[in-house]
Amino acid sequence: MGFAIKKPADATGSAMPAIVIGLFVAFGGVLFGYDTGTISGILAMKYWRSLFSTGYVNPTDHFADVTSSQSSMIVSLLSAGTFFGALGAAPIADKFGRRLGMIIESFVFVFGSETAPKWIRGTIVGAYQLAITFGLLLAAIVNNATKDRMDTGCYRIPVAVQFAWAIILVTGMIMLPETPRFLIKQDRHEEALKSLARLRRMDINDATVVAELSEIQANHEFEMRLGNASYIEIFKGSIGKRLATGCAVQALQQLTGVNFIFYYGTTFFQNSGIQNSFVITLITNIINVVSTFPGLYMVEKWGRRPLLLFGAIGMCVSQLIVAIVGTAASSAVANNVLIAFVCVYIFFFACSWGPVAWVVTGELFPLKARAKCLSITTATNWLLNWAIAYATPYMVNSGPGNANLQSKVFFIWGGFCFICAIFVYTCIYETKGLSLEQVDELYAKVPVAWKSVGFVPSVHYTDVRDVAGDIKAGTLTQLESEANEKRSGEHATHHESIATKMEV
Repeated sequence: MGFAIKKPADATGSAMPAIVIGLFVAFGGVLFGYDTGTISGILAMKYWRSLFSTGYVNPTDHFADVTSSQSSMIVSLLSAGTFFGALGAAPIADKFGRRLGMIIESFVFVFGSETAPKWIRGTIVGAYQLAITFGLLLAAIVNNATKDRMDTGCYRIPVAVQFAWAIILVTGMIMLPETPRFLIKQDRHEEALKSLARLRRMDINDATVVAELSEIQANHEFEMRLGNASYIEIFKGSIGKRLATGCAVQALQQLTGVNFIFYYGTTFFQNSGIQNSFVITLITNIINVVSTFPGLYMVEKWGRRPLLLFGAIGMCVSQLIVAIVGTAASSAVANNVLIAFVCVYIFFFACSWGPVAWVVTGELFPLKARAKCLSITTATNWLLNWAIAYATPYMVNSGPGNANLQSKVFFIWGGFCFICAIFVYTCIYETKGLSLEQVDELYAKVPVAWKSVGFVPSVHYTDVRDVAGDIKAGTLTQLESEANEKRSGEHATHHESIATKMEV
C-alpha cells in the first residue's frame, strides 16, 4: 500500500483546493487549544495565584493559592459558553450558510466534511485536532516564557497573544467558498456547480463534476421526499441512532481525561512534587503535536474502527499504570514513571480519539440533518468538557470538601477508556472511503457496527430518484431494488428492439 495516502485512480480533479480550505478551516482549533493551554499555565503562575488567592498557602512552594471552587469556576466558564454557542451553530449555519456561519461561530466540522474528497476526508477533518494541539503547544511556550514575571504581564501577555489567531481565522474565512452541499440545499444549483468545480479545480462543464453534483442533488431530493429534518425527527430512526453514536463519541472523548492533563496538568505535576512542571507541560504538548500526525495518516490507512480501538486500549493501560504507580509510591522514580506514562497516554489519545472523534461525527449525518446533529454532538463535547473542568479540582485536590484523589483519579479515566473500547466495537461503523451519501446507504443496509467493515455501496441516488416518485414509506433497499428492476427492464426492451429490427 505504501506510506503515502494516494489519490484513488477513479478520483478526478485536484484535491488541493479542498485540502487547503479544510486545513485552514481547521485553524479554528488553534483558538480552542491555545485558550485551554493558557488557562492551565496561568493557574500555576505564582504571581497570579498571589494576586487572586484568598489567603490559602500551598505547602509545596509556599505561595498563596486559589481554592478548588475558584479554579473550578475559572476553567469551566469557557466550556459553559461554548456549549450554548455550539447549539446555536446549527440554525446559523442553515440560515446563512457554512461560510458565513463559520465567520459568526467557527462552524468547523460541517464545512470541512462537506468540501473534502472522500479518500482524504478523514485526514482533513482530523486536522482540526492537530490545530488544537498546536494551540496547546503555543500556549505552553508563551506560559513558560512569562511564568516568572512578578507583574500582571505573566497572564496578560498569554491572553493578548490569542487575538492574533482570531484575526488570522476571520480574515481567511472571508475568502472561503460556500460548500456545494449547502448551495444544493438552498436550490442554488449554478452556484453549487461553480463551487464544486472550484474545489476540484476543474471546468464547470466537465462530466465528472456534473456527475458528482448530480449525485449530491439526487441524494438531497431523495432525503427531501422522506421529509425535512426537524429537531424532533433527528432523534428518531436511523438519524437518531447516528446522533446517539455521535454524542457518545464526543462524551467519551472527554471522559478519557485528556482535558484533566491540559487544563490542570501543570498544577497536578506541581502538587505531585515534580520539579519544572511548566517544562513537563511543554514536553507533553510537544508529544501531543507530534503524535497527531500518525493519527492523520492511520485514519485513512487503518480506518476509523481499528484506530479508535487501538487508542482506547492503549489509553486504558497507560492510565491504569499511572494510577497504580502514583498511588503505591511517592519517590522520584515513581514521578518519572508517572510522567512517562502520561506521555504514553497522550500519544495514544493524540493519534486516535483526538482527531478521529471529530472525523466520525463529521461523517455520520445526512445533509438535511447535518447542521442540527453536529451542533448537538459538539455541544455534548462541550457539556462534558464543562462538567470535567468543574468537577476535577474537587476530585483531585486536598482540603475540606475535596475527594483528594490525586493520582487515583486516573483509575476513573482508565475505566472510561475501557468503556471506549467496548463502545467502538459495538457502535462505531466503518466509514473509511465512503462519500457522505454512501454513509446513508451504509446505515440503511447494515444493522450492526461490527458488520460494517468491507461494506461496498451499490446505490446510485440518480437512479433511486427516478423511481422514488412520491414514495415516502419505502426503504432505501426497496427503492434500489425498484431502480435495478427498471434498469433491467429497459435493458431487456432495448435488446428486444434490436432483435426485432434484425428480423425485419
